[in-house]
Amino acid sequence: MHAIIYRWPRYLISLFLIITLNFALPRMMPGDPIANLIGESAYVSEATIQEITQSLGLDRPLHEQFTLYLQSLASLDLGYSYLLHAEVSSIIIERMIWTLGFVGIATLIGVILGVLLGAAAGMNRSQKSSQLWTYGSIAISSTPPYFLGLIALSIFSFHFGLFPLKGAPATGGILTWLHHLALPIAVLALFIAARNCLIMRGSVIQELHEHYPLYAKAKGLTDRMVLRRHILKNASLPVITQIALDIGFIFSGALFIEIVFSMPGMGMLIYDAVLSRDYPILEGCLLVIAIMVILANIAADILYGIIDPRIRRGE
Repeated sequence: MHAIIYRWPRYLISLFLIITLNFALPRMMPGDPIANLIGESAYVSEATIQEITQSLGLDRPLHEQFTLYLQSLASLDLGYSYLLHAEVSSIIIERMIWTLGFVGIATLIGVILGVLLGAAAGMNRSQKSSQLWTYGSIAISSTPPYFLGLIALSIFSFHFGLFPLKGAPATGGILTWLHHLALPIAVLALFIAARNCLIMRGSVIQELHEHYPLYAKAKGLTDRMVLRRHILKNASLPVITQIALDIGFIFSGALFIEIVFSMPGMGMLIYDAVLSRDYPILEGCLLVIAIMVILANIAADILYGIIDPRIRRGE
């Protein structure tokens, strides 16, 4: 907890910078939200355009818009969508259920699989099977998640017809939902597992050069017991850090995978908002994701203190 208290000004400054960039980036995009809202084929008088612009508050100077944006955030109001004509918070909650379930399951599978494979690859790094896992992890982690999604979609859905090509079922039981979610979850989990496998492998190899594994073996413990009782706990610290730092990267990869598989989550919501220049939706989505990244880093600091007593004592 001392580390959290010590770092809270850093988190607050980061949050303010994120809010500022979150406001500025959508407005730096080319295009006019009013033109996208009206449509290219519709004819609207200049007076009507001015009226719409004033109703959305886009006629104000940027500093006034930013002040109003901060006031809205202080009252937990994320605004009103230009395109969907609904509260941004309710839209995000509806879509976030999909994305959190998708990312949560994939992250859990990817972390467990990556840690186990990485630990085995580090302990038996001279074996050909471990080297094969390492080369495969390098290849997968170097590939963009959306490209992995396209490959999986082409092979397993288009050619073999094992999974649906896109979308989510409007009706159906849990088996139908799992059938639609299985392939995108597998793609994201494989990507996360590959990154964690490489990190865990390097961490285990580094821990093997310490004195305590040699002392444990001298007491008669087998390699598997040394790994499970001693090395795994210490070697998992870099993995925790990487997961916290990777939350934003995982979410960005998940959003692209959602677009590839046409899933009704945050990815399609952000994609549609970019095309329509829907500033409130973009600001709300990016802010929610940024806050989740900050919370993930705070959780990582807490877990560090739980796993490593030296951090609790401030060493």
